[in-house]
Amino acid sequence: MFLRVDKLQIELPPPAQQDPNAAAALQELLGGKYGEMSTLGNYLFQSFNFRSKSKLRPFYSLVAAITAEELGHVELVSNGVAMLNNGPDSLPGDMIGPTDISDTPFEIMKDMRLAAGFLSHGGGAVPIDSNGLSWNKDFVTTTGNVIFDLLHNFHLECGARLHKLRVYETVSDPTGREVCGYLLVRGSVHAHAYALALKHLTGVEIEKMLPTPNIPLGNIPECQKYLDEGSHRRLYTFSPQDYAEIASIWGSGEMALPDDPPGELEVVEGMPDGGKIQELVGEPSAFTPDYAPEEMFEIATKLYKASR
Repeated sequence: MFLRVDKLQIELPPPAQQDPNAAAALQELLGGKYGEMSTLGNYLFQSFNFRSKSKLRPFYSLVAAITAEELGHVELVSNGVAMLNNGPDSLPGDMIGPTDISDTPFEIMKDMRLAAGFLSHGGGAVPIDSNGLSWNKDFVTTTGNVIFDLLHNFHLECGARLHKLRVYETVSDPTGREVCGYLLVRGSVHAHAYALALKHLTGVEIEKMLPTPNIPLGNIPECQKYLDEGSHRRLYTFSPQDYAEIASIWGSGEMALPDDPPGELEVVEGMPDGGKIQELVGEPSAFTPDYAPEEMFEIATKLYKASR
């Protein structure tokens, strides 16, 4: 089962401006072939279908724990997409009622590369890639063979790193770049973890292929604070008591990758501290929500009082 916490894994900086085209680029990290929907879907169903869990417990626990983190990555990218589509939050005093819809208040959206992000989804994120193509189950591999699945997962994380680097080189807004920077660090952890798991099973030192592509995390400014705090050395259980067996893979004297700040790998029980989720401002002209702001605040206040 899963426990949901009302935080993001990190706090994202507010966007400098509304940038639907940057949001469209970020969609690739959500619904693209190597996006977070793919990593989540692969690890989720591999964990459900895992054979001989009691005999291969450390490898099952590794896939299961990373599954939970990937669900949070889907949430993180989705929030980044919505924030870029929405733009900086307005202060409550700045909120005004609907404009005249005959004045085409959203005319600019017709020229955006992913107009459906507004026309169909109100600026929200959905499981599609940067061209609006739907994510699909054909991106999921679960074979029942632990070595094959782990090798596929290693490939998937390296592909995701390539994705993130290219998107990072595409966007300049701090929101999008923070998403990329954090996920590059955490994706490096997952690739490293799967490589170590394969080494335990086969003896092949596949971690020597990392990083792939060969760009050290230290070259990316948005990765630096996560490297400084040691995020590249931490693997979380995302559980109060389960999956501790991953320490026999991610630990036992294993060290950080040569291009990263040095230190021994460590397992952290539970999850990251996380950060707040930005509250997106409603736009009456876009019927999101279809109430005047003062009416919505009145409704929310009444419901909140009734719940106490």
